[in-house]
Amino acid sequence: MRGTKSSNQDLSERRAQAVTRYLISKGINASQISANGYGESRLLNRCADGVTCSEAEHAQNRRTTFRVINQN
Repeated sequence: MRGTKSSNQDLSERRAQAVTRYLISKGINASQISANGYGESRLLNRCADGVTCSEAEHAQNRRTTFRVINQN
């Protein structure tokens, strides 16, 4: 959106890895974590390249989401 697709992909992957490291530091078993960075491939809104968007709209796409699949 603001950078190149490859730089946004790299940033997304680094964010996913940062969350992974944080969860591991809090005691989550690394074998229970899978991290994926999607870059510009899974936008939540219309903010694709060349589209003018507000800061709030850009922030929606800078998200990190995860789900707990096994709490044992």
